[in-house]
Amino acid sequence: MTLTELFPAIHALPRVEKLRLMQLLAADIAREEELALPLAGEDRAVWSPYDAHDAAATLLQVLNEETPRGM
Repeated sequence: MTLTELFPAIHALPRVEKLRLMQLLAADIAREEELALPLAGEDRAVWSPYDAHDAAATLLQVLNEETPRGM
């Protein structure tokens, strides 16, 4: 069966089944590329700007350089 033949069946799926299909395809691609997908309930590191004082200073410096004088 070709992808073109699958499209009508995919479009007819309920939303929940479309989401499940997306999860299965993403996991399949990750396996093929040997990527590790996080498991449900697993802790993940997420960057936050909280206490990122160096980033704030860099942003302020760039903004000051980009802002025309006299404004």
